[in-house]
Amino acid sequence: MSTSRNGFYSVLFTGFFLIGLANLTAQAQGLGNSPYSALGIGEIYGTNNITNLGMGGLGTAYANGFFLNSVNPALLVRNRFTIFEVGLLGQSKRLSDNRGQNQQDFGANLSYLTLTFPVTKYWSAGIGLRPYSYVDYQTTQYQKVPGTIYESEYIYRGRGGLNKATFTNGFSLTKNLYVGVEASFLFGNITNDSDSRLLIGGDDITVKRSTLTSYSDVIWRLGAAWRPKLNKDWFLNIGGTIDPMTRLGGNSVDTYQQIDASGTQISIPDTVASRSGGSIRLPSQLRGGIVLEKSQKLAFGVEFGYQPWSKFRQMDGSSGNLKDSYSIGAGLEFTPKTRSSRYLELIPYRVGFNYAKLPYSVGGKQPNDMNVSLGLSLPVGQFVNSVTISLIGGQRGTISSGQIQERYFKIGLGLSLNQQWFQRYKVD
Repeated sequence: MSTSRNGFYSVLFTGFFLIGLANLTAQAQGLGNSPYSALGIGEIYGTNNITNLGMGGLGTAYANGFFLNSVNPALLVRNRFTIFEVGLLGQSKRLSDNRGQNQQDFGANLSYLTLTFPVTKYWSAGIGLRPYSYVDYQTTQYQKVPGTIYESEYIYRGRGGLNKATFTNGFSLTKNLYVGVEASFLFGNITNDSDSRLLIGGDDITVKRSTLTSYSDVIWRLGAAWRPKLNKDWFLNIGGTIDPMTRLGGNSVDTYQQIDASGTQISIPDTVASRSGGSIRLPSQLRGGIVLEKSQKLAFGVEFGYQPWSKFRQMDGSSGNLKDSYSIGAGLEFTPKTRSSRYLELIPYRVGFNYAKLPYSVGGKQPNDMNVSLGLSLPVGQFVNSVTISLIGGQRGTISSGQIQERYFKIGLGLSLNQQWFQRYKVD
């Protein structure tokens, strides 16, 4: 039994690269200012890898054996090589409201870090680390003080998010039937601040109230997939996943303090309330898809997702004003040739579309999120086998409905190492 030395050096090289990258992204764990992240536990990243993002988020039913699929754990067993993959995601967006106010914003983050490997012929396993949600918002409101000529200023801001460390297993029950399970340890902190002050002039005093909530617990995902052969070249892919409803344990601390106009503390933070041993309720999530595939040539299909966020409950038992959400996606992947002397013919090309009804409620209406995507994977050199690039452009919310409109452009970069690390050699 021997290991691939090139594979080890590749992971070592990429590891040093990530350490440097982590220092750049440590100050920006989200994808830019998002007022919607003030609700619930923030904006949910989702489980799509960069490859899936390029084809409308398809991943529940379809997996390319050369690239990772983190959406459906059952499809992990289709990867018969050791795969180490890193994903990076950046977003530029323009926020607008019905008052004519606009804001340009940008954010970037390490999207995921995953290692998978075959254990036996019928079993593959993987470990990974990725962000689960992020909170990044700041809004300012002014209100007239009744009976006076003065105004009061209120500033609301939030920072933080949740991450998850995953252990995934995929099993092949028959030649074309797969099942899988993913256990994830969810952890992180979210801070929500509210500042208020009376604008008199001079030494205005700010009253700051801050809530720090820490979460940690285990969540699960179950998956299944069926891949019957239709004829010599064509396959039908059907897959589904379920994230059972779970309670996420957490603790929170509310503090209060006063700050003068120069930012100097007048009083040290005083604990107003402390809760330990509490929990929030995360609703279940269902995803299903169907994809028609011509082996190593063409794949196209559709996917549907549903999550009843109305069943979400915060630590105090409130619903957080969230509604049920759903999404519909369609995508296509095309590889001209798997073997060719022409470089452009070896590149997998992808295109996709996704529509989602978001769980937030603004003026009694839920914002829509609609986007189109393009992607490709470039075969490269020794340290990284392929570089995947996905471009997503879209919009969510509309000014005409009194919502905050976000027009965004995302770029995803995936670095993938795909090698046989463990292989028995015979010497003649």
